[in-house]
Amino acid sequence: MPQTAVIDEKRVLDEFFELVKICCSTHDEREIGDLLTKRLTELGGMVHEDNAGEKLGGNCGNLVADFPASDAAHENIQTIMLTAHMDCVEPCEGVKPVLDNGIIRSDGTTILGGDDKAGVVAVLETLRQLKEKNILHGPLQVVFTTSEENGVHGSQNLDTSLLHSDCGFTLDTHGHPGSMTFMAPGKNQLHIHIEGKAAHAGIAPENGINAIIAAGKLLADAPQGRIDEETTCNVGRIVGGSATNVVADTCDIYYESRSRNKAKLDKITQDIVEHFEKGAASVNCKITAEVSPDYGPYVLEKDSPAIQLAKKAAEKLDFPVSLEESGGGSDANHFNTYGVPTVVLAVGMENAHTKEEYIKEKDLYDAARWALQIVIEGAELKK
Repeated sequence: MPQTAVIDEKRVLDEFFELVKICCSTHDEREIGDLLTKRLTELGGMVHEDNAGEKLGGNCGNLVADFPASDAAHENIQTIMLTAHMDCVEPCEGVKPVLDNGIIRSDGTTILGGDDKAGVVAVLETLRQLKEKNILHGPLQVVFTTSEENGVHGSQNLDTSLLHSDCGFTLDTHGHPGSMTFMAPGKNQLHIHIEGKAAHAGIAPENGINAIIAAGKLLADAPQGRIDEETTCNVGRIVGGSATNVVADTCDIYYESRSRNKAKLDKITQDIVEHFEKGAASVNCKITAEVSPDYGPYVLEKDSPAIQLAKKAAEKLDFPVSLEESGGGSDANHFNTYGVPTVVLAVGMENAHTKEEYIKEKDLYDAARWALQIVIEGAELKK
């Protein structure tokens, strides 16, 4: 009979406070990466760091740590993967965490960093409990990714030859532990370049073709916002011109498209491209469009092993279970694409990416309990 997860709450809180104080900007995760490599190694992991950092112009790669089964009898149990990301959004330097009446926040001058140090400490506490209490378990993989916050590019550039897990759990979303994301959209980035003609704005403006004006005309009826219940697109940034006394000869539009349906993602992306390419003649400009896929969508069946295992563990801990659809992406999008069915687990972070970010102390502990209980329950999963 599987046991019920018990954790060291003081250790979890102390480590959370320690980790959020470490500045870990995207592409600058070296300090946290070195610390986590040391701790994973001390806990018995064989740690591999890939070259994603080098590819992305950062100073740290993804960390993939392998942990053997607890004993020979559990070597043929399914391999479980636990993942979290190392980087934070800005401002993340000089974080001063404050615990007040069961709520953990920053002092208001920075983000807190619960996204995703709550996931990181849950994984580390799981590993410590397994080792200290000799808890039976199958093979484990731990993946701490880099460069998640700028478009999940760390996991996009992961050395997939290192992966051999049967199912995965990414600890990285808001909500109370017991809530999980089983469906998320794919996302494409689009760069629309409009080329007009420069002219002196005071002497001969009629000789120019203003690319910014052209962009405005075409954006007026371009696809935008919510397309349907699972598809969106957004104009996020426009850059154009060089000076007020020059008719702007270039303008660049930066778009994104998302959908939980791959066919719809392809269609809305193509609709945007065709809208601008076909509109080039009407504004007398040359227009080119470049599409860069960020990640693909995924949908896990509700009876999939990953979801059923997470659900069983949550119920054992008396956590209310909730299956959610997401409008955002995560490392799980790539892990699912790589053939490791991965569900995203809630760890309690709220108001992420703002200085008002917070996490309930109870949710921090419950996230660690849930991760540990998943591994405990997973000891029964034969291959």
